[in-house]
Amino acid sequence: MRILVIEDESKIGDYLKKGLEEAGYTISLCRNGLDGYHCAISEHFDLIILDVMLPDMNGWQILEKIRLNNSNIPVMFLTAKDSLEDKINGLESGADDYLVKPFAFAELLARVKTLLRRGTKQLQSDILAVDTLKLDIAKRRASREQLKLHLTNKEFSLLELLVRHQGEVLTRAFIASQVWDMNFDSDTNVIDVAIRRLRAKVDDPFSMKLIHTVRGMGYKLDTEA
Repeated sequence: MRILVIEDESKIGDYLKKGLEEAGYTISLCRNGLDGYHCAISEHFDLIILDVMLPDMNGWQILEKIRLNNSNIPVMFLTAKDSLEDKINGLESGADDYLVKPFAFAELLARVKTLLRRGTKQLQSDILAVDTLKLDIAKRRASREQLKLHLTNKEFSLLELLVRHQGEVLTRAFIASQVWDMNFDSDTNVIDVAIRRLRAKVDDPFSMKLIHTVRGMGYKLDTEA
C-alpha cells in the first residue's frame, strides 16, 4: 500500500514517514502544497494524509483538485484546527477523515487501516454507467452493449471525465487540464483529435450517440444532444 503524506512541519512529516514505513507501508513525503498536489495527480496512491495549512497551496485547494482527478482515493486531513465547524467543513469538502494535532500515532495508524479497507471496497465497486456504456474504474475497462472498447490510457481518462460530468458542457481548456494536466493553446486541435478518436470507438458502431459537440463551447456526454 502506498501512502502520500503532505506535511510542511518537518518533525511531524519525518515522524509519520518513519512510523508508517515501520508499519509496512510505502511512503512518499511532500513538504509543500504544490509538490504534494503534483505528486498526488501524477502517481498512484492508496491513501493521502493531508495537512491543511501548507505553503504554496493549502489543503482545501489540494483536496478540491484531487477530487476532480480521482474521486475514490481516501484522504485524511491532519490539522491543528480543532473546532467543530472546521471538522464539518473538512468532511463536507470531501475528506474521509479528520485528525487533530497533536495525535497519538496508534490512533492515526488505526484510522489509516480503516480508510485503506474502505478505499479498497469502494475501488472494487466503482462502476460508472450511462445507457449501455459501462466503465470499470478499478480495472480501467470500458464496454458498450457488452462489447469491449479497446481504449488507450488517455482515451479511458477522457471518457471517464466525460461520464463523471454527464450532461455538463466541458470546455477544451478544462479537458486539457484534467486529462493531460496541461494548458493547451486555444488554436491547438489536440482535444478535437482525441474526441474524434474516442467517438470512433464509443459512438460510431452504435445507433445512439453519446458524445456531443456544443458549438463554440466544448463537448458533453449525454443520452440527449
